[in-house]
Amino acid sequence: MEDAELLRTAGLRVTTPRLAVLRATASMPHATADDIVTALAAELPTTSHQAVYGVLAALTGVGLVRRIEPAGSPARYERRTGDNHHHIVCTMCGAIEDVDCAVGHAPCLTPSETHGFAVTTAEVTYWGICDRCAAAERDDESTAGAPAATAGAPAATAGAPATPDAVG
Repeated sequence: MEDAELLRTAGLRVTTPRLAVLRATASMPHATADDIVTALAAELPTTSHQAVYGVLAALTGVGLVRRIEPAGSPARYERRTGDNHHHIVCTMCGAIEDVDCAVGHAPCLTPSETHGFAVTTAEVTYWGICDRCAAAERDDESTAGAPAATAGAPAATAGAPATPDAVG
């Protein structure tokens, strides 16, 4: 289904900013609002951060976009919705990848106690080090004692958790 039809079916008016944000979230999974504003700058140079936040709230509200909030990171937005997938986050550079549901159908994890809740979703965040950062660490270790070459090395994401104990 085309984006304009998705908006209509969800009960939203079809607007240029909404279509642009849908395209941006489709081409940049796990983008921040700032990433989306930057992506829209050429197409819609007068679009404000507030307008993008408003569009993201509307799209999230009707389930066309999913908001995820890894610990220590700004909110991220993705088009992959409704399948109860999870995420893995690099503790060094902040890269995020999708991880399919661990077992079975949603919520794909069964809590030891529901406290009377009807569980519909399980949200899991795995933390680790991505291949690129692991390779950079191996390179750093192999050149220990020599002047470090930092060109192209991944930068740590501000606010990224230092330990993998944060679970979202």
